[in-house]
Amino acid sequence: MPSPAVELDSLTKVYRAGLGGRRVTALSAVDLKVERGEVFGLLGPNGAGKTTAVKVLLGLTFPTAGAARLLGIPSTDRESRRRVGYLPEGHRFPGYLTARQTLSVFGRMSGVGPADLKRRIPVLLERLRIAEWADVRVKRFSKGMTQRLGLASALVHEPKVLLLDEPTDGVDPVGRREIRDLLREEAAKGTTVLLNSHLLSEIELTCDRVAVLRKGTVAAEGRIADLTRTSPRYRLCLAATPVEPALLESFRSTGALVDSVNGHFELTVRDVTHLNALVDRVRAAGGEIEELSPLRSSLEDVFVELVKSPGEREEKPS
Repeated sequence: MPSPAVELDSLTKVYRAGLGGRRVTALSAVDLKVERGEVFGLLGPNGAGKTTAVKVLLGLTFPTAGAARLLGIPSTDRESRRRVGYLPEGHRFPGYLTARQTLSVFGRMSGVGPADLKRRIPVLLERLRIAEWADVRVKRFSKGMTQRLGLASALVHEPKVLLLDEPTDGVDPVGRREIRDLLREEAAKGTTVLLNSHLLSEIELTCDRVAVLRKGTVAAEGRIADLTRTSPRYRLCLAATPVEPALLESFRSTGALVDSVNGHFELTVRDVTHLNALVDRVRAAGGEIEELSPLRSSLEDVFVELVKSPGEREEKPS
């Protein structure tokens, strides 16, 4: 069985900050594995340790303890980065280069030969929807176009691992969908994508799994569907016929929590048996149900709850 594409093994990084040498722990015994062909989201508030983890993977800084590996090779070994594509946040290209020239420079720096570059560059320009601007100087590019070119430069040497920092920043909604589709296509080919973004809606639509870092440790990790798993809350929409207030009071008498929200009801129940008992009450009262669906937490809800300090967290009804 092949080794994980990205692996952090008890990774710890401690910095010395300031003239006094104060110790700052950026990462504390972080364990993560990203499998090959997976799209994985690395989340966390500012200062959580995301950037430090990426710097360790890229060999830009060294761990204080533990280890990081790319495609089974220690990140301290230069060889580990030969098949890695990287898109940093806020990247810049020399304004006097054209898009075609920029990809040629990045390709040659990554060891791609002239014949392969001649074949790959037109394909990438087309895939990223900037083919019409291939021979325009980059200084004329908008932020969204620069972002597209940055992604193309990360792909030019056909890497097996992509480390992407805010890849859809400044891109319009249509462009964001196109980039999501491109990343899924790359994953289907076996490329591993490690995605760092504050756009949680994009993460939710793109990633297979996520990890949330909080103060240098992993606060949660797993499939998005599991992290946002169904709670005992349901959305209930009734037909336009008036609902007797007595019916809602009878719901509450069973221990259900009932809130009226924009023309529908949100119910919090004990279990499915409790829910079915409420449905029976609606039917017995002559009411008609138009919709009954479970309410899931959004990734944003989960994220906010995870990164709160203990004193900020509120108890939720069980």
